Amino acid sequence: MTDLSHVDTAGRARMVDVSAKDDTIRNARAAGAIRMSPNTLEAIRSNQLEKGDVIAVARVAGVMAAKRTPEIIPLCHPVMLHDIGVEFVLDDALPGIRVETSARSSGKTGVEMEALTAAAAALLTIYDMAKAIDREMTIVEVMLLEKSGGRSGDWVRGIK
Repeated sequence: MTDLSHVDTAGRARMVDVSAKDDTIRNARAAGAIRMSPNTLEAIRSNQLEKGDVIAVARVAGVMAAKRTPEIIPLCHPVMLHDIGVEFVLDDALPGIRVETSARSSGKTGVEMEALTAAAAALLTIYDMAKAIDREMTIVEVMLLEKSGGRSGDWVRGIK
């Protein structure tokens, strides 16, 4: 069990001690999507939902969630975020909306969880704002795309 960084020698969950690590620039990108009916996508595109501008609210939700990641994910370290990006693509082929998020910091631990939390929260916000017209929306493919910085170096999805 000691191969897992968040488990101690007795098998108990623990926060990793990062005090001996060097501060480095940390970056991460994550993505996800929400599938919906073409009518729902058009309602969002034309800003026809009663709750307001879905994309604007989802962008703010993603930023807010990234900043609060340690409050949501129990063993995450609080990090000073320098930048959070949340971008959307309305995709008729899906049909639905794709989100890509980015997180940047300088510190002793990475920002992968912040980027992933931003993506998940943005997608959940879209669901919340459009559920009155489409309860069958499905959140899919929330994933880390890449990370850089730190002792383990750079990682890009699909590149080994």
